[in-house]
Amino acid sequence: MISDNNTKSKQPHTQLHSGIDDKRYQEGFFKKSLNKLLVYFLYLISLLPLSLLYIVSDLFYLFIRYIFRYRYKIVMENIEHAFPDKPLLEKKKIVNKFYHHFTDLMMETVKLHSISYEEMGKRMQTEGLDLIHDYYRQGKSFIILAMHHNNWEWCSHLLSRIEHKGLMIYNPIRGNEALERFLLYSRERWGGISVPVHQSARIAFKFHQKKIPALLWLGADQTPPAASQFWSVFMNREAPFFSGPEKIAAKTNQAVFFQHMSKIKRGHYITRFIPLIENPSELEPKDILLTYIRKMEEVIREEPEYYLWSHRRWKHRRPAGVGITS
Repeated sequence: MISDNNTKSKQPHTQLHSGIDDKRYQEGFFKKSLNKLLVYFLYLISLLPLSLLYIVSDLFYLFIRYIFRYRYKIVMENIEHAFPDKPLLEKKKIVNKFYHHFTDLMMETVKLHSISYEEMGKRMQTEGLDLIHDYYRQGKSFIILAMHHNNWEWCSHLLSRIEHKGLMIYNPIRGNEALERFLLYSRERWGGISVPVHQSARIAFKFHQKKIPALLWLGADQTPPAASQFWSVFMNREAPFFSGPEKIAAKTNQAVFFQHMSKIKRGHYITRFIPLIENPSELEPKDILLTYIRKMEEVIREEPEYYLWSHRRWKHRRPAGVGITS
């Protein structure tokens, strides 16, 4: 992809990616060509100013909300379960606000590919950097548990402001190598290293053993396989969670931070890195994820319209013999 020579961002790292021989990238010639064409179109869109992209977003909102009705049943079902006591009119207002934010998020994610360091600095405020800098001076690594709320993609800009090695855990895209490379470049251009989720524990322990100050950054509210052994109640419904974060934190005793992102106005955010658990080894491993889940619920209830309700987060049924962790 095209690099921005006028930014202060670091060079991307790609050595941890699975590579084109991975079975996930089995694409026929026609599909692969179409995917490449689509990604080139996204690159051209990313060159447009955000002021114009927000006009596109407004038009796109009307299309996916009222014509295409993108995942409307899923969105409405998720919100009804999360807020059973809210009147129907209020739920519908949350739905409409969600779709407005969702189309903005799509445009902002595309723009991340080519936005300048200076413009991003104006649009992204950060709180909690002093503590992160202190951790680096002490040679300490830590874990950031993020969530799909507001614009989580733009938070990769943080890595251009700190000295830690940023390990960004991601779930690889199946059947679309071009789109995956596009997104990985957008995230890594700020200095982070994208780590496939199946490699996350091994890479985290490797950095820990070598005593390299690093931050492990993951959106821990993603949906794991149905066979997951960690289930808890999340927004009034049973949901599985990846157990990796609690295992890594407990074994390395790295402090756990919660990333809380708020929207100031359209295209402007403030992200806060809030200490969640200072000494994970002093807790039962399950309490690490439970503390994170309760914090997420608090944030969602404060600003429900900015959560990713179109995600099928509650699609799995708890396997027989697996209990609810509480």
